[in-house]
Amino acid sequence: MYRMDINCDMGEGFGIYHAGDDDALISYISSANIACGFHASDPCIMNHVVKLAKKHRVAIGAHVGYPDILGFGRRNMDLSTDEIITYTVYQIGALQGFCTANQVELSHVKPHGALYNMAAVDSRIALAICEGMKQINCGLYLLAPAGSEMEKVAATKGISFAAEVFADRAYEEDGTLRLRSKEGAVISDEEEILKRIESIVLKKTVQSYTGKEISIKADSICVHGDGIHAVPFLKKVNEVFQTCQIERRSFKEYE
Repeated sequence: MYRMDINCDMGEGFGIYHAGDDDALISYISSANIACGFHASDPCIMNHVVKLAKKHRVAIGAHVGYPDILGFGRRNMDLSTDEIITYTVYQIGALQGFCTANQVELSHVKPHGALYNMAAVDSRIALAICEGMKQINCGLYLLAPAGSEMEKVAATKGISFAAEVFADRAYEEDGTLRLRSKEGAVISDEEEILKRIESIVLKKTVQSYTGKEISIKADSICVHGDGIHAVPFLKKVNEVFQTCQIERRSFKEYE
């Protein structure tokens, strides 16, 4: 039996503004990365998604980002190491509070947007994130790209690591994500994405942008939940899992 985690970024509305159908998406995933108020979300949304995750037995992660609500956390910021550590602690602590109130465990941390991309290649930023994680909860997993600086730093800090892959993003031959600014960086054909998911889980390979089959380490597949077709697409992903006898389960459960 093959096993694979499906994670989704959630709770990314703000006040009266909504982003993604969290109530519908939760039935088709095994890990939820909940925005913690810096790039999106607010206390009521955070608490609601934590309750959803508990009800559906979905692992809960803190989706930490730069303090950039207007830019949705996708703009690079020049912050000091101490600032990144402090902001990481603050965001994890906020979500941890709602987990404690709802008597459920916080599982992992996944950086968001620009913080995710910068930490993947910058060891200083990766180290700051890991230090913030250690300061508040030593048992958390770090969910990030395989082979990234975050994986390397997590190993030196004794932090458990889970490798994340994107079925709807193109990869270069060296295993890095193709930059969004380049042609073909985002894959929109649903059937192609489903084929890539099957290959990632069953063969541990993915086709690069150039067409070359490359090896890929995957503990969790990210499926974006903010598109208008996200829910029916996630249904199809789960159908592929059933057909291929892949068990959907949080990465923390199958160590």
